[in-house]
Amino acid sequence: MENKDLLNLIDILPIYIKENLLKNTNKESLIEIVMDLGRKPEARFPWGPEYIADKVISWQDIDYSIKRVGKFSDDNRAGIERTLHRISCIRNRQGLIIGVTCRVGRAMFGTITSIRDLLESNQSILILGKPGVGKTTTIREIARVFSEELEKRVVIIDTSNEIAGDNDIPHIGIGRARRMQVKKSELQHKVMIEAVENHMPEVIIIDEIGTELETLAARTISERGVTLVGTAHGNDLESLIKNPTLTDLIGGIQSVTISDEEARRRGTQKSIMERKSTSAFQIAIEINRRECWTVHRNIEKSIDSILHNHPLNLQNRKIENASQTIIKYTTIEDSIFKTPLLKENWRKNSKVKKPAQNSLELEPTKTNNNTNHLIQNSTITIYNISITQSYIKKASQKLNVNIVFTKDIEKTNAIIALNSHLIRNNKIQEISLKNNIPIIAVKNNTVAQIVQTLEGMLKSNTNGSSKTMETLNP
Repeated sequence: MENKDLLNLIDILPIYIKENLLKNTNKESLIEIVMDLGRKPEARFPWGPEYIADKVISWQDIDYSIKRVGKFSDDNRAGIERTLHRISCIRNRQGLIIGVTCRVGRAMFGTITSIRDLLESNQSILILGKPGVGKTTTIREIARVFSEELEKRVVIIDTSNEIAGDNDIPHIGIGRARRMQVKKSELQHKVMIEAVENHMPEVIIIDEIGTELETLAARTISERGVTLVGTAHGNDLESLIKNPTLTDLIGGIQSVTISDEEARRRGTQKSIMERKSTSAFQIAIEINRRECWTVHRNIEKSIDSILHNHPLNLQNRKIENASQTIIKYTTIEDSIFKTPLLKENWRKNSKVKKPAQNSLELEPTKTNNNTNHLIQNSTITIYNISITQSYIKKASQKLNVNIVFTKDIEKTNAIIALNSHLIRNNKIQEISLKNNIPIIAVKNNTVAQIVQTLEGMLKSNTNGSSKTMETLNP
């Protein structure tokens, strides 16, 4: 079936492109084919793009292909009957098609074995990931498992006919699930509500939730007791929080002003971010790669942890082979909104006494030859707080030093931060003193300043001394 579907896509291409693709031994790994007017045709694989031919694409080539596919809808997408392939076009200002992207659609059975337990929990699932990572393939298989193996009443809202194919008869890849087509993409939210009111589904599956109306419809469906499975573009949960259009999917974010006493207790500013209401989804899945997923088992708890700077507990699920899934539990201490909360024993004394000369010393690690182990291996594990990470990498390349970044402060060799940030945040200095971790204080967030600071620190340690890494000017 897979090979036959791929041949149906290759058949719509100009003859010289078709012949070259059929000879390509990697065609089964093909992701998409790109044809742009006046450029060479490209085939895109997981490892990168390749030119299919030396001949550039002409108007005749594009016309040859678009005549062999279905009619393009208002979202500039079309399909091939009885297949899952998606044909997208690029138009010029006059509306003429000058570019075509042929995305290979696949029904891959058994790809969701790592999250089978999540489906059986009957909780709504939000799937996140960048374009091309496999979100649509995942929800297609979820639809099949729900409808055939779990025997649920499943309705798919198929806006661009990408989930169940460009035909009135759905592709077998969705199992017994029913498919509702959408006449115009801006009407998707109405079809979502219509599915609940008219067809009594137990599960509704939606691909690419992207507008405020669709977000509102998703919330309405979840409040009616229907299990919801949807996808949205975004690398992770934090990117969804920052997206004003989609943030209501996870309850919405609002600014709240708290009292002076509560702000001191929390160790935050008076204006903080809070989740506005309950989330339309209970579980979030971030597809990092096709075989590696990050799972938030309680999406509301994860959102609150991000907003309040509490440790974020995650599941990393990786498919090793067809019969084995490895689940690892990780804790991330990071935030995108404000400084971390003070722990209870830190709250008692908000004014931290600074060490002499407002500096922290680097104590060399003793080895057999009495040389600093950090310098000996030319590797420094850094806990970065307020410095641009790419600048640190560039600085390390210039100094020929290997920098490894960590989110676990207990495993770091040093903390690197802006001088101004350290002066305002006594908590960092207290952590440093408590765990005996040196601080690299950088005056300005520039590559040159980072190079200068690291170079001075490395020279002082090479000489076997324990000089201060950088003076904190109050």
